[in-house]
Amino acid sequence: MPASITTPTTRRRLRAELHAVVTLAAPVVMVQLGMMLMSTLDTMMLGRVSAEALAAGALGASVSFGLTMLPMGVLMALDPLVAQAWGARDLRGVATHLKRGLVSALALSFPVAAIMIDMRPVLRFLGQQPEVIGPASAYLSAMIPGVPAFLLFVVVRQSLQAMSVVRSAVLAIAISNAFNVLANYGLIFGHFGLPRLEVVGSGLATSLSRWSMLLLLVALEGKCFRALWPARRLRSLRLAGYRQMLSLGLPIGVQISLEMWLFMAVALMMGQLGTRELAAHQIALNLAALSFMVPLGVAGAAATRVGNAIGRRDMPAARRSAGVCLAVGGGVMSVSALAFALVSQALARLYTDTAAVAVLAAALLPIAALFQVFDGLQVVGAGVLRGAGDTRAPAAVALVGYWLLGLPLAYLAAFRLGQGPAGLWWGLTAGLMSVALLLLARIVRTFRHDIEAITVVDET
Repeated sequence: MPASITTPTTRRRLRAELHAVVTLAAPVVMVQLGMMLMSTLDTMMLGRVSAEALAAGALGASVSFGLTMLPMGVLMALDPLVAQAWGARDLRGVATHLKRGLVSALALSFPVAAIMIDMRPVLRFLGQQPEVIGPASAYLSAMIPGVPAFLLFVVVRQSLQAMSVVRSAVLAIAISNAFNVLANYGLIFGHFGLPRLEVVGSGLATSLSRWSMLLLLVALEGKCFRALWPARRLRSLRLAGYRQMLSLGLPIGVQISLEMWLFMAVALMMGQLGTRELAAHQIALNLAALSFMVPLGVAGAAATRVGNAIGRRDMPAARRSAGVCLAVGGGVMSVSALAFALVSQALARLYTDTAAVAVLAAALLPIAALFQVFDGLQVVGAGVLRGAGDTRAPAAVALVGYWLLGLPLAYLAAFRLGQGPAGLWWGLTAGLMSVALLLLARIVRTFRHDIEAITVVDET
């Protein structure tokens, strides 16, 4: 080990960086878990209505998430833009990016809402069950009022996160989850003098809860926004600044969409193998998704810490942040991987009493253990590069790793080599492994040299 790494000063800086990363990442993880919990509570309450209502709500929520993934990625351009401006103490730049984000969120809401008006033809094309198509489409229509609120919330949350202001989002999510339960209870089942709307009621409750998230977060951080806004008042719109946001954000949206679509494609292939196989896959995937929230939070911290350091032109700090975040992400997922490998039967039994499903899920979890480590490294690696303003390379890597390597290998192993569900998971693991290694190589190459901060495109 080089002597420079063992010096007291270096160790002190690494400890300080580790503390800063954990302090920033922990609330982000709680926000992500809170967002997952909102959807989970919707599903659980619809399950009390009927199996069809449960299926329709789950399908509608999945489609809604898929439709908002690309615009959400575009808005995540605020990670490097705001983080670097904040690191440079450029309040005018921070306010400019915030304004553009708010305008972009409203603009992006329109096409998403238009698609959600009537999804019945699309759901029929995708081969969904006739009895859930109508209710799922109605659920999506009821969620339209919440689309702008969700995208505006993304703008506000990402901007605050880039300034290391994260605790208020946790409180807003917690209160909104409680409100969501009450709204679901009233609108799904017809309590509190409200009409019984069942699936449509759940969609309306989600829309209302998204507005509560947004308004609470803005109210809690009103002082922060009042301090920023005089630095940059609204001016006439000029396209150059929005092109900058789109050029950074569109690759992020493509990258995260390619990953989500990969899992959707594997779920469809798993369904071809049988109901038992699909159920086992969902158990393993849900466990993986829960543990994934931790490195996802670390990725947000990585984008902020790296972006702040580059903004203040401190490359040693940027490299230190990148290294610490990757170590934390990989370390945490190694612990969950160990749990997946050692107590797979017990974890599977938490989800089902059906022995055949539990056995198959338990057989997939050791594969998921390896999958976990690379999944953690790839999401944190993408966060590191996002903080540096490098968003196109991760999108290209996702296309190659997931769709040109992972998915074909999954199909080959499952259907041609007869490996079944395990084959599909080995294909997923190969895709994630390749993406993680390529992103790590990109980080090493990029951070070897100084990185220029992104220039704010002025409006004047």
